[in-house]
Amino acid sequence: MSSVSGTVRELLTRHIEAGLMPGATALLGGPDAEPVAVGSSAVGGPPMAVDAIVRIQSMTKIVTSVAALRLVEAGRLTLDDDVVPWLPELAGRPVLTRPDAALDDTVPRDGPITLRHLLTNTSGYGIQMGDTPLARAMRDNDTEAGPVPSPLGADEWLARMAELPLAFQPGTGWRYHHGFAILGILVSRIVGRSLQDHLRDDLFGPLDMPDTGLWVPTDRCHRLTAAYRFEDGSLIETEPTAGGPYAGPPPVDVSHGELVSTVTDFHRFLRAIATSVSTEHLKVMTQDQVPASIKTDDSFYPGFWPGTGWGFGVSVVTEGDHLGRYGWSGGQGTDFFVDPDGTIGILLTQTELCEATFALLSEFQELR
Repeated sequence: MSSVSGTVRELLTRHIEAGLMPGATALLGGPDAEPVAVGSSAVGGPPMAVDAIVRIQSMTKIVTSVAALRLVEAGRLTLDDDVVPWLPELAGRPVLTRPDAALDDTVPRDGPITLRHLLTNTSGYGIQMGDTPLARAMRDNDTEAGPVPSPLGADEWLARMAELPLAFQPGTGWRYHHGFAILGILVSRIVGRSLQDHLRDDLFGPLDMPDTGLWVPTDRCHRLTAAYRFEDGSLIETEPTAGGPYAGPPPVDVSHGELVSTVTDFHRFLRAIATSVSTEHLKVMTQDQVPASIKTDDSFYPGFWPGTGWGFGVSVVTEGDHLGRYGWSGGQGTDFFVDPDGTIGILLTQTELCEATFALLSEFQELR
């Protein structure tokens, strides 16, 4: 075991013993870094295995971004094309006069929604911070983001999103998440099949990522770990081992959904990014694309923006010791980063993001 692997193991063991999670898998280092597994796959369950399948949630965003950029490079669309030809539900949708306005206080949209807008969270769709009329409407029509996947199929989910106004004119604000669900549907409609099938054939198969997908095949469900919420110092199970909405083929199209994966699969993906898209697109994807004027306090959680930018599907460190690092986290307590020197870090836990899991992620990001 390398000294780095030992340090990672020590960090995870400390947080497991503190009760934050039953177990975790992780990896830190260069192309030949070895994964480690610590703890158990569930409270009172068997030992965690390095091939454990974990819900990576918003770490999906970089994967969908790469899939979209590959379509750009294949000539199927450009970054600044209007997406309405593939997503007609979004045609002519009005825009709120301000993000917290009443739902009928709108003006016409003054420009297209483009692929670039979806990749940068600037489309006008996204999580609303605060109890605004739009936030309540999203909650009421089942389009609000949450730890459990939407029960709606992709087409129905998009139709319900299209019932609501945009929070701002495309390109003039920043709101997290929903643009990437729309992006998954866009990719599936451009290629004419489900996102699951397209990602399998275009990325996961060629990159030898057999355990990554929008759901877990039935014969592999025994490797899907339990999921938890950390509340008042205790773990509350939210999805059982081998169970929950990711276990087995879903009854609806989930092209708007999020992935499950393993630490080894995701390492293969991150190692292959440089050969999966052009040098030009890799540079744009991993550099800040968000103007300072729209990095407002109400756009995301407090303290997010200082020293931080957003590229295509990833956050970007814009100052400090980790300048040039890109990466992102998943809501079920997962995280990855890639440094300019090629160092890759991946951490897959089972516990929803909260103050305690953020502390673990912060410690992991400082390891060397």
